[in-house]
Amino acid sequence: MNQTIYLAGGCFWGVQAYMKKLPGVIETETGYANGKTECVTYEEVCKKDTGHRLDREVERLFNLAEAEGLAGMDITRYIENHIDLANVLRTSSKEWDGGYVMCGLTGSGETFAVRDPWGIRTAFWYQDDEIAVLASERPVIQTALNVPVESIKELQPGQAMFINKAGKVRTVQINKPREVKPCSFERIYFSRGSDVDIYRERKLLGEKLVPNILKAIDNDVDHTVFSFIPNTAEVAFYGMLQGLDDYLNEEKVQQIAALGHSPSHDELEHILSRRIRSEKVAIKDIKLRTFIAEGNSRNDLAAHVYDITYGSLVPGVDNLVIIDDSIVRGTTLKQSIIGILDRLGPKKIVIVSSSPQVRYPDYYGIDMAKMSEFIAFKAAVELLKEREMRDVIAAAYRKSKEQVGLPKEQMVNYVKEIYAPFTDEEISAKMVELLTPKGTKAKVQIVYQPLEGLHEACPKHPGDWYFSGDYPTPGGVKLLNKAFIDYIEQVYQF
Repeated sequence: MNQTIYLAGGCFWGVQAYMKKLPGVIETETGYANGKTECVTYEEVCKKDTGHRLDREVERLFNLAEAEGLAGMDITRYIENHIDLANVLRTSSKEWDGGYVMCGLTGSGETFAVRDPWGIRTAFWYQDDEIAVLASERPVIQTALNVPVESIKELQPGQAMFINKAGKVRTVQINKPREVKPCSFERIYFSRGSDVDIYRERKLLGEKLVPNILKAIDNDVDHTVFSFIPNTAEVAFYGMLQGLDDYLNEEKVQQIAALGHSPSHDELEHILSRRIRSEKVAIKDIKLRTFIAEGNSRNDLAAHVYDITYGSLVPGVDNLVIIDDSIVRGTTLKQSIIGILDRLGPKKIVIVSSSPQVRYPDYYGIDMAKMSEFIAFKAAVELLKEREMRDVIAAAYRKSKEQVGLPKEQMVNYVKEIYAPFTDEEISAKMVELLTPKGTKAKVQIVYQPLEGLHEACPKHPGDWYFSGDYPTPGGVKLLNKAFIDYIEQVYQF
């Protein structure tokens, strides 16, 4: 009985030649995997745009080597020594849409990494006499190699880094930088907070929230306990405390000045003894991360991941302000946090998010792709239903369907129309209704970072599509359009 086997090889002529020598091999046939064309031929690869860019570069060098009179392994060595990966990447990536740092290794021994021209994803690299390394985050390189931050370089948008088989490093501009929009959510949540810039930015995100926090507690800092939801919100918590300290110090100055006379020791002690009350109220099982868990298991994790510190506030008297880095799905708030915090008996629970409202999916490497996952979107839809504004949903759906066949460059984000009728505060209030468990005694409020606060804290990372819907690439709008249509057709009931 004859059998067929499929093998992959960087050079199918070489693979074919060896296979023909094996006993029992009756017939061999070569071909190309991937690319744009089905059942592509060698001639098509050489003459047409089939997507096999590396093969075309090899063919170009093969012809040059033959023209110089080379043959056999001399041609192979000629190709290895002259192959231009920059040219391969330049012709391959010009139509790529998305956020990426793509890395690879060729059969000729050359390593490469290329960053998207919008700078959506980050990459840093370091080189010395013994090593060359590239990583998505700077602190990893600093910690592993014990090198100063100044010696680490950032791979620029549209740039590629190459290391040849001799270990020589070079960088080449592959694509012209587009409107550069590095991801801001990396700064808020995903990246390591130990990075010198990210640490400063996260602290500033917490500090920027202070005016809205004070408004939520009627400026009553004396009867409010401040805390954070572990663990990624901790740095923003320190920034929030710093801003609250600044506010309280200014209030102390005004109190002293208002006395109108030289204050006594008791008067000074009474004023200066006021402190911002910070406690570790929430305790998290550090082995569990609900954000990256799958659907049903996420709900189960959320119900068991947190505990509280009993006695950390005065029941019925104190407010509780607790900061988190972001509120995406709201699963953990509903399943665990609000209910367990309410056991402490606070007069009011203020949940603070160091990021703005997460309203739109991400298509550049973070697991947030469905409209039904976002509590902000659910809240906006519920508000439209309550106010007899279902026509807004129908109109957005109709316009989204009408543009399905358009080139992605012409597509529009019509999901913005779902949010347009409401203020951020109205959407937050509806979120509270959706997320507060039945039987909760404390009043609950959610306070979000304003979009301008995010930009002020992270000025070099303006990629805010999660919050604004302003996607950096046409592909983002196209995929959002599909996600909204899928939501309407599979989840929403007219």
